[in-house]
Amino acid sequence: QVQVVESGGGLVQAGGSMRLSCVASGRAFDNYDLGWFRQSPGKEREIVARFPVTGGAAVYADSVKGRFTISRGSAKNTVYLQMNSLKPEDTAVYYCATNLFPDKGSWTGLYWGKGTLVTVSS
Repeated sequence: QVQVVESGGGLVQAGGSMRLSCVASGRAFDNYDLGWFRQSPGKEREIVARFPVTGGAAVYADSVKGRFTISRGSAKNTVYLQMNSLKPEDTAVYYCATNLFPDKGSWTGLYWGKGTLVTVSS
């Protein structure tokens, strides 16, 4: 059974930093994209960052470019999201997902974590 578990959320002041971690277990994830998504109240879920299996450059939403960095751990089943210069509009539940595939002009994943809440105070 596949499990995806996020950690590292919490409360941070605007301008601060936070690092989210994600561990997937239950199968090998070497050959699949990993990514981070987020959803704010009243908004649709959006992809924040995607780490391509090809090893090419990570892809980011315009709203987080230059501030967020996705990386993969030496153990291929781990992925991190370093978030710097946080803004109140970054407040959301952040989800880690694996086995990403294109969907309706964006991306979705086959396996999801339960999410971790990030709150950025002004």
